[in-house]
Amino acid sequence: MSLERARALVLEHGWNATSYQIINPGIRHWFSAAGDAVVGYVEAAGVRVVAGAPVAERVRLGEVAAEFEAASRRSGLGVCYFGAEQRLEQLYRKSPRHSMALLGAQPAWDPQHWDGICRAHASLRAQFHRARNKGVTVQEWPVALAEEHPALRRCLDEWLSTRGLPPLHFLVEPETLSRLAGRRVFVASRSGQVIAFLIASPVPARHGWLVEQFVRGHNAVNGTTDLLVDAAMRTFAAEESRFVTLGLAPLSQHVPAADVPKEPLWLRFVLGWVRLHGRRFYNFAGLDRFKGRLRPVRWDPVYAIAAEPDFPPRMLYAIAGAFSGESPLVMLARALGRAVVWEVTGRPSRGGG
Repeated sequence: MSLERARALVLEHGWNATSYQIINPGIRHWFSAAGDAVVGYVEAAGVRVVAGAPVAERVRLGEVAAEFEAASRRSGLGVCYFGAEQRLEQLYRKSPRHSMALLGAQPAWDPQHWDGICRAHASLRAQFHRARNKGVTVQEWPVALAEEHPALRRCLDEWLSTRGLPPLHFLVEPETLSRLAGRRVFVASRSGQVIAFLIASPVPARHGWLVEQFVRGHNAVNGTTDLLVDAAMRTFAAEESRFVTLGLAPLSQHVPAADVPKEPLWLRFVLGWVRLHGRRFYNFAGLDRFKGRLRPVRWDPVYAIAAEPDFPPRMLYAIAGAFSGESPLVMLARALGRAVVWEVTGRPSRGGG
């Protein structure tokens, strides 16, 4: 009942790119007293880490957020909005009771212009041709076929085996094959074998879509992910959608200086260290380059907003706990162990598309 109630509110008011992801496994739901809004969150380290922002009518956003924060305080819990975009950022930019950190940026397109982008950039067309010339085809699968399909499951398992970190959850939850209702699934095949797939979830209030997963199997060839994006973009354009994003590129360099909030020195140090040394676990720069290669029309900044005056270290710890589903220290130990094994075996860490 809670899940369907949350889904209905998302389909009515979902504006944040991550709004539909609050139906992912493991995410709890809080509903406003009026029953007209929902917040999806997980609890970690004494903090309610929110998936994006409250899902509410725009004029109610501030009231709903204040109600949720008050309810959280009564339960002795802090609040951090992870993946917040312009609407919540504008609401809290000058708030003395809130602080924020820049997470990165997400590329955005109007799919009505996708064909023109492709015509203008030979490098994009070359990527499509590379995949097509190797026999790759893309089709959209109906949800009834895609849910728990063994070929998609095999492909997902192969992809997860290449990740530099243990499987993460929350807004990068890989286990969505059992919850595809309302989502779209585009599947790339070669010689009759599934080699990759793309999952997109709706962003109803923007008449658009979030491409939330690119999954590549071991036999995916160069250009496969680009061809999946092309098929999805052209489908969305034909349906008169007006917004598509590939989601957050963490630590992206495509953020104008005016959109960077004032951050404490400790946080700038940590994020700088991750940029320099985090590639062992995840190729942030590679993901940023891949998304930029697809020629977005703009990059939208994405934030973490804490319901506290100064962004505290425990918020970063809570965010890590939300994604790991366990103690961040345990996750780090497991990741370091995997990195050592890969260093010995010569198996590289992979990131991006």
